Amino acid sequence: MKKIRAAVVGYGNIGRYAIQALEAAEDFEIAGVVRRNGSENKPAELANYEVVKDITELKDVDVAILATPTRSCEEFAKKILPMGINTVDSFDIHTDIVKYRASLDKVCRETGTAAIIAAGWDPGSDSIVRTLMQSLAPKGLTYTNFGPGMSMGHSVCVRSKDGVKNALSMTIPLGEGIHRRMVYVELEEGASLEEVTKAIKADPYFSHDETHVFAVESVDAVRDMGHGVNLVRKGVSGSTQNQRFEFNMSINNPALTAQVLVNVARATMRQQPGCYTMIEIPVIDMLPGDRESLIAHLV
Repeated sequence: MKKIRAAVVGYGNIGRYAIQALEAAEDFEIAGVVRRNGSENKPAELANYEVVKDITELKDVDVAILATPTRSCEEFAKKILPMGINTVDSFDIHTDIVKYRASLDKVCRETGTAAIIAAGWDPGSDSIVRTLMQSLAPKGLTYTNFGPGMSMGHSVCVRSKDGVKNALSMTIPLGEGIHRRMVYVELEEGASLEEVTKAIKADPYFSHDETHVFAVESVDAVRDMGHGVNLVRKGVSGSTQNQRFEFNMSINNPALTAQVLVNVARATMRQQPGCYTMIEIPVIDMLPGDRESLIAHLV
């Protein structure tokens, strides 16, 4: 069986866990890792892999896993897709997904490639659960309650602000899909907490939620990568009222995101050219193995 050759673009938290997930997947092999510093100060755990500054330096790549900040996903994807390489990412700005999908879909169709975007756990696997719940009770309300736990996208956003040396954004569920953001920042010397707070609260990542910002001496002293979600739908099946469904999970945030990215990297190899979200592709395409065996085991 020919293995899928995957490149990991970016080597932060998600990139590290993506390597682990690829190593555990028998149908993949690692084509290499793309990181800002290339092979300079190459981490020991990457000793057996080619580490480069640009994906053009790697050979025979089938799919690129974009373990990059959300706001750079489109730039990387539009560079890589024309090379004939599929891409997957965990883009997580919910309100921009439709626009981003349309933008990449055009590129994919022109280049004969496939991209799967917004592929983490939310958006991502939770999107699939929400879709299933709505199909079971077409009329009703669904509440997504995150946390308590670390939001990677929000934390990366805060670290990008002027005056911030390091940051942690915690999501606290208040119920019925309402959340509070608790942000802990290490400030650069001379930085103003007031100005940093203003910049954070104005960003679309935070502008719709209650947000509190605190200065701390060490973010590492308070960091916990655990997270979770509680999904609840109450609605109507046919004409029958009071149907209620609930889904819960408690997770290591970057590890689960990385596993989802590997799953959809596999799925890109089974799609027609185009850009997709996870609710648009068959769940079975995310699993290794032949379809008949999976149906016999899972149905």
